[in-house]
Amino acid sequence: MPVIRPFSPEQERALINLRQRYEVWIEAERDLASLPYDLRRKKVGEYEYLYEIHDRSGNGTSLGAWDDEKQQQFEEYRERKQSAKQRREGAGEALSESSRIARALRLPLLSADAGPILREADRRGLLGSHLLVVGTNAMAAYAIEAAGSFNDVPDETEDFDLAWAAEEEANEAVVWEMLKAVDPTFTINTERDFQARNAKAYEVELLVAPSRAETLGAKDRPKPVPLPEQEWLLPGRRVDQVVPCRDGTPARIVAPDPRWFALHKLWLGSQAKRNSLKRRKDVAQGKALLDAVSEAMPQYNLDEAFAAELPADLVPFFDEWRNRSNTHGN
Repeated sequence: MPVIRPFSPEQERALINLRQRYEVWIEAERDLASLPYDLRRKKVGEYEYLYEIHDRSGNGTSLGAWDDEKQQQFEEYRERKQSAKQRREGAGEALSESSRIARALRLPLLSADAGPILREADRRGLLGSHLLVVGTNAMAAYAIEAAGSFNDVPDETEDFDLAWAAEEEANEAVVWEMLKAVDPTFTINTERDFQARNAKAYEVELLVAPSRAETLGAKDRPKPVPLPEQEWLLPGRRVDQVVPCRDGTPARIVAPDPRWFALHKLWLGSQAKRNSLKRRKDVAQGKALLDAVSEAMPQYNLDEAFAAELPADLVPFFDEWRNRSNTHGN
């Protein structure tokens, strides 16, 4: 039986609409995020000034004495902010409708807990450039990339795995600030400082390849341990999809090349030190994803050129999959 069950035309239309509406909404969100919290005209003694306000308490910084230039700056700010708010509100209504339709059509779904984290990461411009989704949550994006649903492949998860992928150094605590913006109850697990947990015990784990470890801000948290196998998730062509969540909201996922992700999963499933339940899930997901690439993702070659790129640790898993596929006529 094929591992991928193709989407119906109705499901495909729903995903196209979801993506289009999400892009309009997130553009407005980013526009708002780039603006100051507020600009105000304030009188101090006998003079007036333009102030940039930083928070709800009214704390601010003077931008200089009020003049024609400050008047123009103030008006342009107001117009841009109003325009972004209108675009966000208009797109938000349409996006909510698309998300509800997508869920009703039984499309691949992401956990409701992961959604707010991904939306905040995307609003801050971190997805793809700084962070990749590398755990089970990525399977929903791979299903949409394959234009179908996986048949009998485990896709549930109680935690969230992210990989740090920035090529240039980040001087700020971008991951920690993002998590705290989503939920201020996030704290670092003192026994596993590469992991953050919130009040609901939802866990976010940060991973990193040795080649990218130095680009993570010195003050950022969680603090991942560099793992050589994370290097395998950096090459190739990444998947970028908008996925509906179980609570009827959308989220964007940027995940590693599905071929490399699948082989990484198969490798994980062979590690005796790994939890046996996770190992079985890893193997099932790895095999299914390679089958899905073969069946429904012609943009990802599984030829000799790809095989030649593989490190020695992954070659046996690819050869085993090819032999099994040839035997079964896939």
